[in-house]
Amino acid sequence: MPDQLPELSILFENKHWLAVNKIPKLSVEKSPYGEPTIESCVFDHVSKAYKNPYIGIIHRLDRVTTGVLLFAKRKSTLRKINEQFRNREVKKTYLAIVEKAPAEAKGTLVNFLYKDRPTKRGLVSPTKIKGSVECTLSYEVIGKNEYGHLLEVKPITGKFHQIRVQLAHIGCPILGDAKYGATKNVSPHSVALHAWKLTFTNPTTKTAIELIAPLQKNDWWQGFEEILAKKTKKSE
Repeated sequence: MPDQLPELSILFENKHWLAVNKIPKLSVEKSPYGEPTIESCVFDHVSKAYKNPYIGIIHRLDRVTTGVLLFAKRKSTLRKINEQFRNREVKKTYLAIVEKAPAEAKGTLVNFLYKDRPTKRGLVSPTKIKGSVECTLSYEVIGKNEYGHLLEVKPITGKFHQIRVQLAHIGCPILGDAKYGATKNVSPHSVALHAWKLTFTNPTTKTAIELIAPLQKNDWWQGFEEILAKKTKKSE
């Protein structure tokens, strides 16, 4: 493990699980090449309080994506929250800046997606084929700045590159996402996609908990703070 690991931004932590605000450029899972990952950062953090801690990855985000990411400190916690994900009881809200505004200001996208392993890209099939999965998300345009149009995105499913693929399929690639047709760059190993909110049931207290990850401080997210503050207040 490298001597110097990036500092974690912890959103919540107890003895059962913790949530971090993932930074871009780092993969979630430990790498065989010894490079820093979010998992290795979490392990290093928890190791300061527990010897040989258990760290379970509850869900994943793409390397280029930022936002709420959950880890379990106990196998029982991993199992219980994973069950909520399987049963689609977890509510996820993303923010995406797209280069072009969708034809409709709000809508629902339903597509058959499959993974092209040689290119490591998600692709859309017009009909169900072997290996494809039906994926659904809803979106709404909620703002605009000099970089693009801000979308609030709520995926119903959670498949490989789903949001990136489905938005690109309607001609609205995410800012910085050259893999799916974006023409404007943001920064290396980063796109303007942020896992903003995550709501699920705390497995120990059985109460609903909503986690909100602050935006990364960079140019392309500027100007949206007031809009998001109003939406957050409205949902309380």
